[in-house]
Amino acid sequence: MGTLKKRIERTEEITDPNVVKVVTDREGDAIYFSRSPIPYVREAGGEATAYFKHIGLYVYRRDFLLGYSDLPVGPLEKAERLEQLRAIENGFRFASWKRSTNRSGVDTPEDWKKWRRLFEKYMVSK
Repeated sequence: MGTLKKRIERTEEITDPNVVKVVTDREGDAIYFSRSPIPYVREAGGEATAYFKHIGLYVYRRDFLLGYSDLPVGPLEKAERLEQLRAIENGFRFASWKRSTNRSGVDTPEDWKKWRRLFEKYMVSK
């Protein structure tokens, strides 16, 4: 299973709870997703870090997807209200690939309106 991430370029997105952040290990696998700023820089003036936002696109293998709803919901998913944490809490590897494009997921009603307009324009042109 996998997903996309993009480096956050607009500072205000770091604290925006509608922008889901992701941290990954050295191999690029997602370690955690959060609506809060992660990683947390503990000391003022501490080493600058890159923040990445999760792009709401998932890639699953069929067998995983068929069994996903049977996985128990854990405390992290309950706290963050992020369904991708269910996979991590149940020990599944969650690959994450870095993208440079500025496409976003659909996280707010405004995002939906934007994507809907693009989709409708595409359908009219076909």
